[in-house]
Amino acid sequence: MAIAAMSQSKNEGKVRLITLDPGHFHAALVQKTMLPDIDPLVYVYAPKGADVQSHLDKITAYNNRKDDPTRWKEEVYLGDDFFEKMIAEKKGNVVVMAGNNHKKTEYIKKSIDAGFNVLGDKPMAIDKPHFNMLKSAFADAKKKKLVLYDIMTERYEITNALQREFAMMPGVFGTLKKGTPQHPGVEMESVHYFYKYVSGSVLTRPAWFFDVNQEGEGLQDVGVHLVDLAQWECFPDKTIDYKKDIRFNSAQRWTSDVNISEFKAITKQDFPAYLQKNIAHDTVLKVYANGSVNYKLFGVNIKLTAKWAYKAVAGGDSHYSVLHGTKANLMIKQGATENYTPVLYIEPNKNDAAYEKQLQENMETIRAKYPGVEVKKEGRGYTVIIAEKYKDGHEAHFGRVTEKYLDYLRNGNMPAWEVPNMIAKYYVTTTALDIAKGK
Repeated sequence: MAIAAMSQSKNEGKVRLITLDPGHFHAALVQKTMLPDIDPLVYVYAPKGADVQSHLDKITAYNNRKDDPTRWKEEVYLGDDFFEKMIAEKKGNVVVMAGNNHKKTEYIKKSIDAGFNVLGDKPMAIDKPHFNMLKSAFADAKKKKLVLYDIMTERYEITNALQREFAMMPGVFGTLKKGTPQHPGVEMESVHYFYKYVSGSVLTRPAWFFDVNQEGEGLQDVGVHLVDLAQWECFPDKTIDYKKDIRFNSAQRWTSDVNISEFKAITKQDFPAYLQKNIAHDTVLKVYANGSVNYKLFGVNIKLTAKWAYKAVAGGDSHYSVLHGTKANLMIKQGATENYTPVLYIEPNKNDAAYEKQLQENMETIRAKYPGVEVKKEGRGYTVIIAEKYKDGHEAHFGRVTEKYLDYLRNGNMPAWEVPNMIAKYYVTTTALDIAKGK
């Protein structure tokens, strides 16, 4: 779809954003930077309440910041009929969705049906019924030549991008080991925290964030990033048929404890009635925020784990990842040794002069694409030294995803593998939930 197809403003050809019920701070991060293709007038449709006010406050802060302020103008409609109003008025051509996930898939489907493009935050489906609805939305988007895409920021984190680059170098990595369920060829784990800072301020989360029926469980929410990285890094540009290429070994889920004082610090309110069934001893909320899946993709055993805790002792959200190759392991760590920032290591199975020569030859390709990236020999392996200019941070990655999305809108050049692999991704997360629940 040409991005001007629904245009009615003087800014012909511009993307005109609609922000729908922005209950998650990711909706604001899409607008943290101005992009030339986007009209500064943004239409917001939401119910009245703290969620939309928090979103608007963030946009105001971006407009008023000292360095590189944005120039957004928000036209806001508040009311219980916000979704119907959005559909009827058709004031924009791209709907941004980042909020309560209980109805998100339905909103995606109905927005596509009404002729809107959709840029959706993860997760776009939190269980099997929503997965089936999402598949239908993708089919409808194809027929209507609309672009439905989810926000995969972790592809733009530099250590993840370089892990992928090195994994495509047979002289450095060899080939990906298939492994076993007990010793997988791919292992990834993310740890997130309920209490965190966003854009310099302590994040106030909505109470519904702690209701898995509205937010989704850990693996079905942030775990989407891990499934995406496993596909994107290990099988670049390869189309996945989820019915043939994926087989499950096992899946688990377990709770995180949040006491009443912690809950108040995060949400600024008491436990709501809809969470009472998950509260122990009147003071501790049990949240199914953790999950793990062990499965095979193209015969490679993969284990992915998503965890949540209240607050980091040091550092912040963290990521661990290892790809086991026949010549070397590619490992990302983010612990105390790494000063809580992600560091990529290359651990050769045999570190001799021949391997050193192969690595240095392949570094020419890396330097051509990422000038300033080097390797430093330490012990029996290598540390990948990354120039500071590439360490732009999680919040900046939303702008880069949006730029990619705009390119797909403008040029109709989304790779053929993207949609089937998005479908495969949500098949993994939603099937894992069923397995973990014993369904």
